[in-house]
Amino acid sequence: MVQITLPDGSVRKYGGPVSGADVAADIGPGLAKAALAVRVDGELRDLSHVMAADAELAIVTAKDDVALDLLRHSAAHVMAEAVKELYPDAQVTIGPSIENGFYYDFALKTPFTPDDLEKIEKRMHEIVARREDIVREVWERNGAIAFFKDQGELYKAEIIGGLPEGEEVSLYRQGEFVDLCRGPHLPSTAKLGKAFKLMKLAGAYWRGDSRNAMLQRIYGAAFADPKQLKAHLHMLEEAEKRDHRRLGREMDLFHMQDVAPGAAFWHPKGWTLYRAVQDYMRWRLEASGYVEVNTPTLVDRSLWEDSGHWEKFREYMFTAESEDKVLAMKPMNCPCHVQIFKQGITSYRDLPIRMAEFGSCHRNEPSGALHGLMRARAFVQDDAHIFCTEDQVTSETKDFCELLLDIYKDFGFEDVTVKFADRPEVRAGSDETWDKAEESLKRATAETGLDAALNPGEGAFYGPKLEFVLRDAIGRDWQCGTLQVDFVLPERLDAAYVGEDGEKHRPVMLHRAILGSFERFIGILIENYAGRLPLWMAPTQAVVATITNVADDYAREVHAALEAAGLRSELDVRNEKINYKIREHSHAKTPAILVVGAREAKEGTVAMRRLGGKDQEILALKEAVDKLKKESAGPFAGKR
Repeated sequence: MVQITLPDGSVRKYGGPVSGADVAADIGPGLAKAALAVRVDGELRDLSHVMAADAELAIVTAKDDVALDLLRHSAAHVMAEAVKELYPDAQVTIGPSIENGFYYDFALKTPFTPDDLEKIEKRMHEIVARREDIVREVWERNGAIAFFKDQGELYKAEIIGGLPEGEEVSLYRQGEFVDLCRGPHLPSTAKLGKAFKLMKLAGAYWRGDSRNAMLQRIYGAAFADPKQLKAHLHMLEEAEKRDHRRLGREMDLFHMQDVAPGAAFWHPKGWTLYRAVQDYMRWRLEASGYVEVNTPTLVDRSLWEDSGHWEKFREYMFTAESEDKVLAMKPMNCPCHVQIFKQGITSYRDLPIRMAEFGSCHRNEPSGALHGLMRARAFVQDDAHIFCTEDQVTSETKDFCELLLDIYKDFGFEDVTVKFADRPEVRAGSDETWDKAEESLKRATAETGLDAALNPGEGAFYGPKLEFVLRDAIGRDWQCGTLQVDFVLPERLDAAYVGEDGEKHRPVMLHRAILGSFERFIGILIENYAGRLPLWMAPTQAVVATITNVADDYAREVHAALEAAGLRSELDVRNEKINYKIREHSHAKTPAILVVGAREAKEGTVAMRRLGGKDQEILALKEAVDKLKKESAGPFAGKR
């Protein structure tokens, strides 16, 4: 007798071993048709999994969170089957599901082309239409190695060869295609549906090691239904239009080149945007009780050894030698801030100390990972560290979260989610210290009223953290802000304050950032607004453009009035047609174009065109200036 307990607490009894598919069919034909997999005692299994003993069972359908991962994983196998049918000499290596889709790496002498992707995708649809059962088989290790070697699949044989002697391996068969995989998978290729598309080709080293052979990677997207796929493809199309690197060139903001890989050359307009963001942040921090500091970029190796960064972070640090010393360019600011805290004697009455720095940091990121401003080697963190007592952690967490959410709102981001990241596998400090740090942050998070989802194992090596993820205009998520509770670094670097009892105590160190890095956040802003930045951030807020040279002197008067009002203005009196000027300045994403001709000069007016608008507004010069000045105040309006 096998007793199966369902999620609603009901129990079904069977005379012998029973599969997940059998239970689904027993419950009803609708569920049998919808079933994709099962959870047996909490473990995800194939629908065909047989239970020979009592178990708790949940039937997985398309409504479950794990369904998409199952679908994408199976899509990778269907793609591999299609490749093998079309290109029998191709070797199949590794192919996981990823966010929004899947990929598979292949070894093939002749490179794939975009035309090949069309053929492979067409064959995938044919395999789906065949409705092939996807069946798990358990093989003995050496037999599996011999099978794949006989098939010419040397990479698969190598993977299995890394397993201990006598171990069994899991293979999946669909039609004539057999692949090595832990699973689980969909029960049939028919369950994959039609909502998938092959996206692009890329190179990838075998096992991610540049010393190994270069493979060909095919990326695909897969969703539960065609509407979701269509929405995803539309988002990708929008993302390409909004690419900050392209807009950075069009708007003349910055460029990057090989003479300084991973570092931006900021042009005048880009640096104006950078300063606008930085000035705003400085204003908000000063108003929130932060003191601003500045620490060295090049710091002796010994400090990084004492802090633990040398051991955990060495491969990402740029180093230099001077005389008999090894120096490192700082990848973060925290150890340097502790050095400032340690100068002199600090009393409990001085706490909390909120120490901020727009710190210039460098990290030796792999060249293949660099991506414009989003992933750089040289960047400035909007970094701060709060030194406080344990009793102050909750109030400081609450104040920080309120500040962060208000700042995001000013930048136009109101859809923000929070994640709680607990201890990573590789970390500093004892379990007791981590227990205290995690409990402290959990309590502070609860009392602050934040709804934080768990992000297991993703804490910093010195403490747990909150991660703040904002969603942009086209639905992409960006993890920017963090708050980390650290009991470890103050101990390692011997930071102390004098308590009310006259004895020395360790402060708690809260590591916090709101933007993350100025470079990356500005890249996010550019893409979120598609270059059409709010007036208060725009590098050039208005352009005065003439219709004819007759209006040149008046145009200079308008330009002077805008600048006198504190607006960032440009003057365009070139001998070009006005439509050409408007088109050019619109392409550069200038928010307001003030057109003047003989009539405007005579009447003291301007014809104001807004970016993206087809109409123009005729305004008196003073009215136009006042209107733009008020709008340009942005979040500063009435506050400074």
